[in-house]
Amino acid sequence: MPWNWTLPDWPDFRYDASVLETFEQKFLLSSGEIVGAVHHVSQPDREQLRIELLSDEAMQTSAIEGEILDRLSVQSSLRRQMGLDPDSYPTKPREQGVAEMMVDLYSGFADPLDHETLFRWHHMLLSHDRRLESIGEYRQHSEAMQIVSGRIDRPTIHFEAPPSVQVMPEMERYVGWFNKTGPGGAIPLRGLTRAGLSHLYFESIHPFEDGNGRLGRALAEKSLAQNIGQPSLIALAFTIEKERKAYYDQLEFHQKTLDVTEWLVWFAEIVLKAQQVTLDRVGFFISKAQFYDRHRDQLNDRQEKAIARMFREGPDGFKGGLSAESYLKITGTSRATATRDLQDLVEKGALRRTGERRHTRYWLCARGAPM
Repeated sequence: MPWNWTLPDWPDFRYDASVLETFEQKFLLSSGEIVGAVHHVSQPDREQLRIELLSDEAMQTSAIEGEILDRLSVQSSLRRQMGLDPDSYPTKPREQGVAEMMVDLYSGFADPLDHETLFRWHHMLLSHDRRLESIGEYRQHSEAMQIVSGRIDRPTIHFEAPPSVQVMPEMERYVGWFNKTGPGGAIPLRGLTRAGLSHLYFESIHPFEDGNGRLGRALAEKSLAQNIGQPSLIALAFTIEKERKAYYDQLEFHQKTLDVTEWLVWFAEIVLKAQQVTLDRVGFFISKAQFYDRHRDQLNDRQEKAIARMFREGPDGFKGGLSAESYLKITGTSRATATRDLQDLVEKGALRRTGERRHTRYWLCARGAPM
């Protein structure tokens, strides 16, 4: 079967716009709900909320590619990039690079797309990687750009991209298409449709030696942000990572055809799920702030450390609840002190207790946290 870019009508993707109409309406409605939810966060806390949402996306877009980052280093880098008071946690090259790209994407979402932006993002992401021949520029190697798996002697080829000599003209056409289809462009497209097409189109060209997946998802987020007129802050990479196999299966199938209705429906469903994840996270962030307001100056250092660790797990909470053994490991205290601390937290209404003896578990008493 030929690849999509070899077909005579490439890159004229075909799809049924009527099938997407309901998704497009839900997207706009959910976008408004996210904006409203963020406005309920106090101004001093908004920057921290942005850092948490951006760091989650940075972590997950890397995790999709099998790269595990240091969350605290990512957040420290984000604080520096956003001009906030830096913390003392050391930054690392990979984490600093993806943080730079996320902030550049966030702050420049409304800017037209150009090659220089893509080169800048690529350099931010991969300047630490000494294995690559080309960083901050499109690929130039003569070998075929293939996505393969399996044994070296019997590989399975999932996709082969256009040869390097075709990349610049293909990307000239892509950049022109991206800008023409944006709000105010010559041929504007609806938000989900444009973002889904922009991602598939970019991945089909695969213009860089490495980092195409992360850059393609960044372009989808830029597209969504342009269509709603502000940074989307949705958990797109987080949601894709949860359905990584389906994501790669969808890309592989639709890189062999120009009929992409099924891809756009799948992508639209992912974006709507991502918006709900963001709404849940904003609600959890507000609950966290309210929790600390209620218990200000009521917790000792050990209790503060354990509570912070529980909140760090996010809306899904501490898997299985907090046990006394976990409290001991987090705080390094004695068993007798741990028992007193936990009972005190229950009496103050900070934690809720379930079970008995070795099955006893503790849960945060915060709206939006697991109960």
